[in-house]
Amino acid sequence: MILSDTRILEAIAQGHILIEPFRRDCLGSNSYDVHLGRYLATYQDRELDARKHNGIIELLIPEEGFVLQPNTLYLGVTEEYTETHQHVPFLEGKSSVGRLGIHIHATAGKGDVGFCNTWTLEITVAQPVRVYAGMPVGQLIYFDVDGQVENPYHHKVDAKYTHRTLKPVESMMWKNEF
Repeated sequence: MILSDTRILEAIAQGHILIEPFRRDCLGSNSYDVHLGRYLATYQDRELDARKHNGIIELLIPEEGFVLQPNTLYLGVTEEYTETHQHVPFLEGKSSVGRLGIHIHATAGKGDVGFCNTWTLEITVAQPVRVYAGMPVGQLIYFDVDGQVENPYHHKVDAKYTHRTLKPVESMMWKNEF
């Protein structure tokens, strides 16, 4: 079941959800709008290897915006730091962003109970489009969890994305054994 605005506010008051910064005007009827942070990144190499640590080049979005190009994967980051201790967060792109041909995640829209961080976005575009730091880019929706969570994400020994950051984080697939 998706939390309504009043249930999201209750969960925040109880400490089950944290959103920093929290702006009341970003709370929708059943979601919370998140914004594009100041940093983007691209991979240094055009060919990536899932077994290796692929380096990134960090970019700062200037005041006049930054033009994203097709056929490039950009890693972005949300302005908002979030914690979710008793619900499952999902990040979806805003329809206005989708109508510009911007996709904010390739596969990673679901967070885990216990996820505490900014959200790295996997951004691709259908055609060149200028983006700006602080623009609304997605919306978080929260689902109730049925049953007790035994192993929240931030307590998992092998959790790869727990270091709090204001910048996008590259793939840590190389830390897996396969």
